[in-house]
Amino acid sequence: MKKLINEPADVVAEALRGMAVAHPELRVDHDAKVVFRGGGPVQGKVGLISGGGSGHEPLHGGFVGLGMLDAACAGEVFTSPVPDQVVAATRGVDGGAGVLHVVKNYTGDIMNFEMAAEMVAAESGTEVVAVVTDDDVAVQDSLYTAGRRGVGVTVLLEKIAGAAAEQGRPLQEVAEVARKVNAQGRSMGVALTSCTVPAAGKPTFDLPEGEMELGVGIHGEPGRRRLPLAPARQVAEMLLEPILADLDFTGGDGVLAFVNGLGGTPLLELYLMYGEVATILEKSGVRVVRSLVGPYMTSLEMAGCSVTLLKMDDDLLRLWDAPVRTPSLRWGV
Repeated sequence: MKKLINEPADVVAEALRGMAVAHPELRVDHDAKVVFRGGGPVQGKVGLISGGGSGHEPLHGGFVGLGMLDAACAGEVFTSPVPDQVVAATRGVDGGAGVLHVVKNYTGDIMNFEMAAEMVAAESGTEVVAVVTDDDVAVQDSLYTAGRRGVGVTVLLEKIAGAAAEQGRPLQEVAEVARKVNAQGRSMGVALTSCTVPAAGKPTFDLPEGEMELGVGIHGEPGRRRLPLAPARQVAEMLLEPILADLDFTGGDGVLAFVNGLGGTPLLELYLMYGEVATILEKSGVRVVRSLVGPYMTSLEMAGCSVTLLKMDDDLLRLWDAPVRTPSLRWGV
C-alpha cells in the first residue's frame, strides 16, 4: 500500500485538520468530525446537511458553503457517520426554519440519520425531513442497501436543493425539490481498478488486468457483471443503455449530463468519455442543456467513472445556475 498518510487510524482526523487550514471560510468541529459553513446557522433559512463515509471526497465536505450544504458529517473511511455526529451537525445548522437531511441509500446511513433526527426532535422540537437518494440503476438490492444505491445524483441534489434553501424556500418545498431531483435522475458506474482502504492495507476486491466491473458501487460493491476491458465508446454505451431504458429522458427541457471520476481517472479520460456520452445522447434524441465533468464523488483511488443523467425543467435549471461557493463547486459569485 502506497498512500500519503501517517497512521491509517488518523487519516480522517488529519484530513479534516488540513481542510480547516486550507479553507478558513469553513468551520470544522474536530471532535464531532463535522464540516460547517462559516458564520453559524443562517437565521430563517432551511439548514441542509449530508454526510457519509470518508474516501469519497470532495463529497460531502467539499460541498459545504453558500448555495449548497450547511454541514457535512465525515464518517470513517467507507463507514457511515454515527448518530452523535449527525445530531451535532443538525443542531449546528438550525436557523429556525427546519433541517433537511440528504441521505444516500445505504443501510447504515439511513439508520443513523433517522436516529439522529429522532433525538433532535425529542430534545428541541426542530423539524427534520430526510430525502434519500437511490439513483443507481445497476442494482435493486445489495448487502449495503434496501434498494438502489445513492450515487451521482447526490451531488446534483445537494446543489439544487441547496440553492432552493438559499432562496428562503420553506422546508417542505426544499424537500420536494430534492425528491424531484432524485426521481428524475439515474446513474451507472464502471470500475477499472479496485481501491485500498487505509485500514485494510490491501485492495477491496480483485480486478485482473484487462477486466472491468460494470455497475460497481462506490465502496467497491460488485456490479452487474465483469467484462473484458473495452474501448471508451463501448463503455459509454454500456453505461447509458440501462439508464435510458429505466427512464425516458427525451423531450421536455433537456438533461444535465454528469460524468464523474471515481478518483483514479484523469480528466483527459473523463472528457473523452463525456464526448462519447454526448454523441450517444444526441443519437438517442436526448438534449443536453447542462454538463458537469470531474471527480466529484470518488472511491479513494479507484479508476473508472460513472454517468448520471438528470431530467431538467425551468425551476431546476434556475436552481442549478444559481450562485454557489464551496471548496469544490463554485460559480456565479
